[in-house]
Amino acid sequence: MSFDILVLFSVLVFLIYSLYTEKFHPAAVFLISVSILVIFGILKPEEALSGFSNKQVAIIILLLIVSSAIQKTGIVSYYFSKILREKDSYNTFLSKMIVSVSSISAFLNNTPIVAMLIPYVSEWGRKKNISPSKLLIPLSYAAILGGTITLIGTSTNLIVNGFAVESGLKAFDIFDFAYVGIPATIFGFIYMLVLGKELLPDREDILKTFLQRKKEYLVETKINKNSKLIGKTVLQANLRNLKGLFLAEIIRQDRRIAPVSPTETLEENDILIFVGDTKAISYLVESDIGLSLPDFCNLENGYSEIVEVVISYNSSLINKKVRDTDFRGKFDAAILAVHRNGEKLSGKIGEIVLKPGDLLLLLVGKDFWKRAEDTTDFYIISKVRDISNIDLKKGNLVFWGFIFVILLSTLKILPLFSGLLIFLSFLIITRIFPYSEIKKGIDINLAVIAALSISIGKAMIITGAANLIASYINSLFLPLGVLGGIIGVYLITNVLTEFITNIAAASIAFPVALSAAQYYGVEPYPFILAVAYGASASFITPIGYQTNLMVYAAGSYKFKDFFKIGLPLSIGYAIICIFILYIFYLK
Repeated sequence: MSFDILVLFSVLVFLIYSLYTEKFHPAAVFLISVSILVIFGILKPEEALSGFSNKQVAIIILLLIVSSAIQKTGIVSYYFSKILREKDSYNTFLSKMIVSVSSISAFLNNTPIVAMLIPYVSEWGRKKNISPSKLLIPLSYAAILGGTITLIGTSTNLIVNGFAVESGLKAFDIFDFAYVGIPATIFGFIYMLVLGKELLPDREDILKTFLQRKKEYLVETKINKNSKLIGKTVLQANLRNLKGLFLAEIIRQDRRIAPVSPTETLEENDILIFVGDTKAISYLVESDIGLSLPDFCNLENGYSEIVEVVISYNSSLINKKVRDTDFRGKFDAAILAVHRNGEKLSGKIGEIVLKPGDLLLLLVGKDFWKRAEDTTDFYIISKVRDISNIDLKKGNLVFWGFIFVILLSTLKILPLFSGLLIFLSFLIITRIFPYSEIKKGIDINLAVIAALSISIGKAMIITGAANLIASYINSLFLPLGVLGGIIGVYLITNVLTEFITNIAAASIAFPVALSAAQYYGVEPYPFILAVAYGASASFITPIGYQTNLMVYAAGSYKFKDFFKIGLPLSIGYAIICIFILYIFYLK
């Protein structure tokens, strides 16, 4: 084993470990990994940066921008509101949801679709007295399955296509993935309706639980007549650095003051709302500063709004303590509680280090909705979008214009890249989607990860590490011949994607797939597609795919729930994919 291979394997171990443990931001992990490869001379600078000029990476960016434009029109929400009816039975709703979500996810970025539907689906469940945990895993799985139907359904497919083009192979067409994606999606639909729904847990709704047991999260106190606090500022009253408590809000007559400034002057009859370790409130009440506990909670009287959000995978809040996020200053909201793995975290809220998938209960101010509109730090999952004011004419123009671009690309009349560029220019010129909104639709972190992942793949080919791994896989599955090679490539990709990002899994497995195909002397396309499907089929863990992470917290799921529900689906999906790839390409 050469020195270069040893360095590369060390980098891969660092990559996998860091992504799994979330020690650094995913984009930072890729940047560090590629930097090490450049320092050791394994990659030349132009090779390390080649991914940024890859057309597939550019297409990913354009698709994200167009998807953002479609999302902002609200037209998708409108269509879903017409499909998913309140009067539907559970089975009918589940069927409609899986079919509609998988269909739209074949063409649009599935992450915002799931983010948009979580509030709607959860609210439907609350009205029917059905826990969100009976609905949200099927929502995520439907989005994942639909994404595998087309080239543009998921960024993973586009990245794999980019790898293929970089290797001198013919690019895939939009519906080349459908031969496997559609049968696999149909299998997933049948599985969820027959067996999967029976395995779904019935967990308490976090928001409903909060409203029923809010004294575990926050406590109100009232400033009595002759209190020593009257006339003092919050800072002078020493209410800024209370042990285990945080002053989130002041209610003064019919006026709500939140977030609370340290210079705010306290008045008689002010109601102070503290959040955090509410057992510590006894210290304040038992002291002689003139506070008492009221018999009511003003949350029920409409003074405050409680909102649930989930920390995104690319959030700038990750690995920061709550007190270091300036959450109130940025978003005009106070964090009431943090839930992780279905459990409320105890201790001082300010000391909690935020992780991807954390569910935050927020007490929001009047500016929250405006400030949170374009953030990528979290997804709002407890408020259904108002569809009454949607401009249907503009929404339909954007949505069906995008579908027309896809049609032109499918018929080979206009390349997808050119079509998206022209369509986006049209939206800007007509001011349907202003230029100022473009940067808000770009996920810089995803673009960096996508581009640098191509460099990782190059390094595996250059060093010979891909050939080495492929030889081990081929020897392990030797009795099954070329079928065994496809099985091996699929399995290594699928195992990796369950614990690290799907793009990282694809970047490691793609060179191995090429080497395996060369070993058997067959065309590489079934092996390449095995990587694409294996990287997308993340059903067993909540951390392998963004949509799983989003519903993980929102549905109060346990890690084991995904394993129990996802394992049969993952096995069936793998069998269908491998069998069709073998029959279609190699028989």
